[in-house]
Amino acid sequence: MVQTSIPLQIAPGHQVLAAAGKQALRPGGYGATEQLLSWANLQPGETVLELAASFGHSAIALAQRYGVRVVGIEKNPDSVAQARANVAKAGLSDQVTIREGDIFHLDQVSDTFDCVLAEAILTMQSPPGKANVLKGIGDRLRPGGRFLSHELMADGPNAETIRRDLTTAIRVNAQPLSSDAWIAACHQAGLTVQCHATGPMALLNPQRIAQEEGLATLLTIGWNMLTRPVLRDRILTMRQVFHRHANHLGYIVLCAQKPQ
Repeated sequence: MVQTSIPLQIAPGHQVLAAAGKQALRPGGYGATEQLLSWANLQPGETVLELAASFGHSAIALAQRYGVRVVGIEKNPDSVAQARANVAKAGLSDQVTIREGDIFHLDQVSDTFDCVLAEAILTMQSPPGKANVLKGIGDRLRPGGRFLSHELMADGPNAETIRRDLTTAIRVNAQPLSSDAWIAACHQAGLTVQCHATGPMALLNPQRIAQEEGLATLLTIGWNMLTRPVLRDRILTMRQVFHRHANHLGYIVLCAQKPQ
């Protein structure tokens, strides 16, 4: 059973889900990320910049799976320290570097990369914030480099209501875009979208959790919801919003390229 000291009443939704025991915290789950990585066609020796690297788990997995060199940018100093410890434990200190930094100041990263990965980051930014980060991503890519994105998508006539309900449920100023608007935002930053796909929200789908994360994870989440009322209320509120807007709320993954 997972324990946590975070203030669950006001914590961001992803922290609440992690406290419950959830492992996949992206809107499309592991399946959507796999689609993204298949488009990337990463090759041994290539370089990847991961934004919001958290505890380094994704960076470690990329290095182990593809033989790439990874630089992870993470703002939280405690997360940076834990990520570096995880990298060292995995024996990848010569292949994975975790730097303390801000996604709004990618100009402080002097390197350029074959690939930039950003998952569930841009959704939480305002329109100027999205443009700022996307410009920074473009500047950090080598000519012909790929940008891999996995974000929330909202469309239809009630998109503003969806954004408002999401913000209330997850305690973060969520501003998902339609698929066309996400593609346009990339184009405005000088990045050409080569591939994209959309699908339904998978975060709190029990069948998907069991399939992607295992029955043990699903049972852990269920036990924590049963025994911790505040956590249960937060998760049920999120699930209600996801269900209420199921026809117009989902995820988008896209692979965009910087011109040669």
